[in-house]
Amino acid sequence: MFPRAIADIIITDELAQRSSGNPDYLREKLAFRDLAHDMANSPDEVLPRLVRLAMEASQAVSAGISLLDRDDRTFRWFAVHGSLAAFEGTRTPLDFSPCGVTLATDGPVLMKHPETVYGWISDAGIVVPEVLLLPLQLGAAGAASAVGTLWVVAGDGGHFSQEHARALTELAAFAAVALRMVQSEERLQTALRDQEQLTQEMAHRVKNLLAVIGGMLRLTARSSSSKDELVSKLSGRLDALSTAQELVRGSSGPGKMSGASLQQVLATVLRPYERVLLTGPDVRLGDHATNSMALIFHELATNATKYGALSAERGIVELSWSVESEQLSIVWKETGGPAVAEPAIAGFGTSLVRSTVSRHGGQMTWQWLPEGLTITIDVATTSLVR
Repeated sequence: MFPRAIADIIITDELAQRSSGNPDYLREKLAFRDLAHDMANSPDEVLPRLVRLAMEASQAVSAGISLLDRDDRTFRWFAVHGSLAAFEGTRTPLDFSPCGVTLATDGPVLMKHPETVYGWISDAGIVVPEVLLLPLQLGAAGAASAVGTLWVVAGDGGHFSQEHARALTELAAFAAVALRMVQSEERLQTALRDQEQLTQEMAHRVKNLLAVIGGMLRLTARSSSSKDELVSKLSGRLDALSTAQELVRGSSGPGKMSGASLQQVLATVLRPYERVLLTGPDVRLGDHATNSMALIFHELATNATKYGALSAERGIVELSWSVESEQLSIVWKETGGPAVAEPAIAGFGTSLVRSTVSRHGGQMTWQWLPEGLTITIDVATTSLVR
């Protein structure tokens, strides 16, 4: 199953041949009770404490958890205690490591001197007489549901026994449950933060929407010679604004744009605003990027209507973009509006735009020039396919 060099250092069969001490079931029961209490009240502290218990139960010199990152096929050492504590956070390969063997075996694995086979262990100056590893499973047994391993290191050979494997198997099962709870807690906190962000964003958008409608009403009234012309112009602009709002909202229903071009998105979002000139090549966007671009430029147009070039009858916005070496560069240039100055404190809208660009790995620069505001956005085209 494994290459000869790796098979030679796997000595799991020796566990059953070694003498074991009498199990202390009462101590184990009390330890699990305390862990359950921590899991309910302080889930973030459960795994470090569990690793310490694993060290104590096996009289090991070091112990830790290796969490699997399937995206880059590595393990990250977590909650490391004892002689190897300095290696907390180390990343090791899935395809060439004792932890990878453990997930492939789907059971306890005992190895002797893995540094003789795995060069990255010897390169770190680590000597491991024996290491006992247990898989961490979040679901049914099998590598597909494995999230990592629990491991303990002995200071000499012939140390671990079948009893150690039994006790640590139970701890590994508990560790998997603790991991599930920690992940659930993180998802809950993320959901709560997202909900709070959404509430702030909706309040901000409603306030902006009212301001934009007020600005449209004033500008339309100035350029209309009759009541009918006023109604016609304002109705068209409000319809366009409604369409833009739907795009910014990012609905997941049948009307959601998918695979749109940057030109389509900008034309849709900026249609309610007069005197916006668009120039640039065709750039395809994924669903996530479509909504992000819609939100960014809806926000910039709103601010221009409230404070910048689009608040004046002769103000214009020149929006241009270009692509070079898989890098998209967008320039938003306002002229003909009132004098502008950098605000002392960035508002919610500015923060929203910055964070949206940042989520795509992009950068923004703001120039408060005498003739008007100029904003440059640089983002890799590879981040826009999602």
